[in-house]
Amino acid sequence: MSRFIIRGGFPVSGVHAVPGNKNAALPMIAASLLADGPVSISNLPLIRDVREMLSLVAATGAGVSLDEASRTARIDPRTVSRTDLPEDICSRIRTSILLAGPLLARHGRALVFPPGGDVIGRRRLDTHFDGLSALGASVPDRAPYEFRAPRGGLRGCPLFLLDEASVTATENLVMAATLAKGETVYFNAACEPHVRDLCNMLVAMGADISGIGTNRLVIRGVDSLHGVEARVGPDYVEGASYLAAAAATGGSLTLTGISPDDFAVLRRPFDKFGVHWQLEGDTLRYPGSGAGGLRVKPDFSGAIPKLEDGIWPAVPTDLLSMLIVLATQSDGLMLFFEKMFESRLYFVDGLIGMGAQIVHCDPHRVVVRGPCDLHGSRLLSPDIRAGMAMVVAGLCARGVTVIENAESVDRGYEALETNFVALGADIHREQT
Repeated sequence: MSRFIIRGGFPVSGVHAVPGNKNAALPMIAASLLADGPVSISNLPLIRDVREMLSLVAATGAGVSLDEASRTARIDPRTVSRTDLPEDICSRIRTSILLAGPLLARHGRALVFPPGGDVIGRRRLDTHFDGLSALGASVPDRAPYEFRAPRGGLRGCPLFLLDEASVTATENLVMAATLAKGETVYFNAACEPHVRDLCNMLVAMGADISGIGTNRLVIRGVDSLHGVEARVGPDYVEGASYLAAAAATGGSLTLTGISPDDFAVLRRPFDKFGVHWQLEGDTLRYPGSGAGGLRVKPDFSGAIPKLEDGIWPAVPTDLLSMLIVLATQSDGLMLFFEKMFESRLYFVDGLIGMGAQIVHCDPHRVVVRGPCDLHGSRLLSPDIRAGMAMVVAGLCARGVTVIENAESVDRGYEALETNFVALGADIHREQT
């Protein structure tokens, strides 16, 4: 185990290269099991969850190698010999459930133990189960989850309405449907950039998918999928997290390797704090907040503004924690409404202990007044995004902040302390 030791008060400024998207990389790794030949996936972020997902794929018997220098994984699914996934790895990663669809579609069976991941509230698997059942699979009613395809394989579903626009369920069901017989239509599908990246990879493998980037996906099953060389798109949440850190600490930042379309969507929530940037191709330049500092923009007629998360292109839930810290350093009042996970906002108790002026209304809503002077504290990171938000708070605070369970942040952010030191922060890791 390890902890972050942060001495706050130093502006985060400089140039940060945005790595590959964690939430695209994991389903793309799972999709490799659908192929009948070798798959190469480049621009992978070198984070714990990617390594765990590669270990999970290797546990099926597939050939797996990772070249860290080129950030490229090579996977050969032709040697898959096992459809029972190891309980210990499943318990450490949420996206272990994503192997159910590919294994079912290609090998007719998958046994998956309850997935792990962040504890941010109930994370339903019902949509996965209902969708796989609609494709003809037998689904379990208790753990471990053993799925079986019917004799003759999965069959297309003329119309399946997802009861929630779940990202992982959409990804799982799309992968399963690519080799199903006939046409499958999914409505109320998730349309986040990482879902789009997965679909584009599947099309490059020979899948027939239309409606990519929308909430209505049509998949016409094919007999087989071939190997591919795929590239993971940039991680807009990672880039936006560093941008929030720069703005909150009074710094300036250049992000390279971004997707302009993704940040066009993110412009709206950052505009509410007076954080404005310029886009030049795949480069974002944030010059700083200027003499006036950060200021919350009121709603029409001077009403207290509300920032709420939702499915794309709404504010990503993974970004809300960082925006709450940004609000503590901005002049004004802001209501935050976390609609997706009932436990995500509990981390604000740590911010309150640092001196933040926050009213925790209920599990889903907090009101933040800024700006306020934060002071150093000892905190425990409960999950990836809350942990990163605590790091940003520590960078803003007077004195020293200690954040335990640094490994939770490592699951989503690569070389965090190294990157922040390069941007002028005083942060280091200490083994415990």
